[in-house]
Amino acid sequence: MNEFAAIATFFQEGGIFMWFMLATAVVAISISVERFIVISRASGLNSSRMIDDLVRAVGQGDINSARNMARLSNAPAAQVASAILNVADGDLSRMHGASDDAATLALPPLSRRLPHLNVLANVATLLGLLGTIAGLITAFSAVGAADPAQRSAFMAKGISTALNATAFGLLIAIPTLILQGFLVGMVERVAEQVDEMSIRLTNAVMQKQTAQAGAHVVPMTAARHVASAPVVTHPGVAAQGGAR
Repeated sequence: MNEFAAIATFFQEGGIFMWFMLATAVVAISISVERFIVISRASGLNSSRMIDDLVRAVGQGDINSARNMARLSNAPAAQVASAILNVADGDLSRMHGASDDAATLALPPLSRRLPHLNVLANVATLLGLLGTIAGLITAFSAVGAADPAQRSAFMAKGISTALNATAFGLLIAIPTLILQGFLVGMVERVAEQVDEMSIRLTNAVMQKQTAQAGAHVVPMTAARHVASAPVVTHPGVAAQGGAR
């Protein structure tokens, strides 16, 4: 109970700017929680296992199975895989274009509102500084008071307001910046999953297309060699045919 009373006293002595900083903290927490939920859903996919399954299916020539597998998830890596498999015609530029388009649509929504956290951290710091200035003004204005007892009270109140406002602003700004860095790191890991999916799946499709093209070319070449081979007739057989 004493801790809550101390917190209440700390907040009350910080002045009116404490309420503005508290509102800033509420907005920062709301954005952080909402972004964490969204990014966690996007990064919850076991991309390594999915990539291995898709590459295996493509290597076996089962493109339809790979497409169905990619449609099971709404994660950015799965969306990129689905875009590549919808093309999957051996044209490297088309597959890269489909992959880039899917990544452009899937990744930016994850970073939405993350820059706001940096702005809110700066706002909290500046509000704390504004509270500090307001407290110092109160403290210095007490110097001109006639009553020494009243002067001491005004100075103590002003200094308390200045220090509490500064401390509260920093208590909001520092965790907000840490949360922003953590969430940005989560988005970067999702982007790495997307890049890995694009490279490995595109290479798997190209290798399968090359293998299939080679399988069609070799028998045709062999057939040409057989057709163009000269027919050798044994001299004895020809002579016997002529004698008859």
